[in-house]
Amino acid sequence: METLTAFILCGGKSSRMQSEKGMVLFQEKPFIEHIIQAILPVTENIQLITNTNDYDYLPYQKTADIVKDKGPLGGIYTALINSETEFNLILSCDIPLISTELLSELISKHNKEAGITVFATESTLHPLIGIYSKEILPIIKEAIETDDLKMMNFLDKVPHQIIKIEESENLPLTNINSVDELNDLNINLS
Repeated sequence: METLTAFILCGGKSSRMQSEKGMVLFQEKPFIEHIIQAILPVTENIQLITNTNDYDYLPYQKTADIVKDKGPLGGIYTALINSETEFNLILSCDIPLISTELLSELISKHNKEAGITVFATESTLHPLIGIYSKEILPIIKEAIETDDLKMMNFLDKVPHQIIKIEESENLPLTNINSVDELNDLNINLS
């Protein structure tokens, strides 16, 4: 695949985590740093979509949401509008176990005809670990204007590709949304 921009969505209310999710410590490093470490072998073109200054210490471009309070779709919209590449890696900031291997698999299996490519297991779809084409901007814009913000509804409107993985491979894709989930993760990995 030609050049790729990686966007990490650092928005969200983080109400269950009680703090900025990307800054939550896991193995003595913020989530965001684990994610950046996984992305760097794939592309150094990394940008953060964030409405806070918590990430100012990182040497990457930061962009605030163009349309506020529109959830992940609002973040993806902001990313694609600001992207200079056709294909974009979109990741949420709460997946500290994501690996370079999985990201490389996503990129290598992406079919250029698909507007979006994401992973799924038998039980879970992962729309915030995906390749998103700039061509889908009009569909995102319409979803935002009509306040139809559910990611699953959105995927149904876009030609997309799903890369199936086994349930046993799901752990690196798991998003950590609460203190309990973080504690479970630490227990499972110790």
